[in-house]
Amino acid sequence: MENDDNLSKQMDEIEALSAIYPDEWKTEDEAFRTFSATITESGRVATLLITLPAEYPATSPPFYLLTAPWMKEKDRDEIYNQLEQIYLENAGESILHLWIEKFREYLQHQDSNVEKDVHDETVPPIAEEIPNKFKSLDLEDSKAECPSIISADPFTERKSTFQGHAATVTNTSQVKLVLAKLYENRKIAQATHNIYAYRMYNEQTKMWIQDCDDDGETHAGGRLMHLLQILDVKNVIVVVSRWFGGILLGGDRFKLINNAARDALEMGTYIASAGSDDVTKKKSKKRIDREKRLVAG
Repeated sequence: MENDDNLSKQMDEIEALSAIYPDEWKTEDEAFRTFSATITESGRVATLLITLPAEYPATSPPFYLLTAPWMKEKDRDEIYNQLEQIYLENAGESILHLWIEKFREYLQHQDSNVEKDVHDETVPPIAEEIPNKFKSLDLEDSKAECPSIISADPFTERKSTFQGHAATVTNTSQVKLVLAKLYENRKIAQATHNIYAYRMYNEQTKMWIQDCDDDGETHAGGRLMHLLQILDVKNVIVVVSRWFGGILLGGDRFKLINNAARDALEMGTYIASAGSDDVTKKKSKKRIDREKRLVAG
């Protein structure tokens, strides 16, 4: 009955937010209870993507993802910390209005000298012009061992090639190690895009640590993060390398990126294998079916 009470509170909260923010609040996927709040301040556009689990607001926070390509990593970390602090101070209560207002307040104090978000697929530069942005990563512990990386077989669709990679990570230092290790491979370093998303669970704070990067493939990182949330995997980073073949793929590119990610997650057994017990199989099949409906939409 608790979930019924949560659902009732969610419906009331969503109705209120729709009235308060008629131009900013949007339903992204009603079946998965995914919504977005898009804030524009001084020409800067930022979107907070929110998914409501069945346990919210009683015992679980919303899943969230910030899409703001112009924002620096330290600023992302700061807004994430502020949102999580709001949840901790109001545990068990509806907090989305507080989150949106804190989000807006924070954006109002950001430097206005930023690039605007780009929403269209554009022809990327040739591989030789793409810098190896992880070549000189400032790692906190240079002696730390990189987690084992699983790379799935690449596949090609309309001259673009996709390959997924996955690794177990429990902190952001390991995330950097994985990215740096992948970029040691010249072929991967010269991919047109290396899109990634990671999702880790902090047992002490009971909060999710997650982030993503489009690497020039607009919105691809956010969709990759959404895939990890739907599959309910944790302590993992997934990277999808795309080598552009000269043909624009439109919306199909997101489905192909997700397929490449799934290949790596399945190979690394982050998704339940065929040898699991019946209950796990059923859960896994349900998640797969949900994800198929998502990418089909």
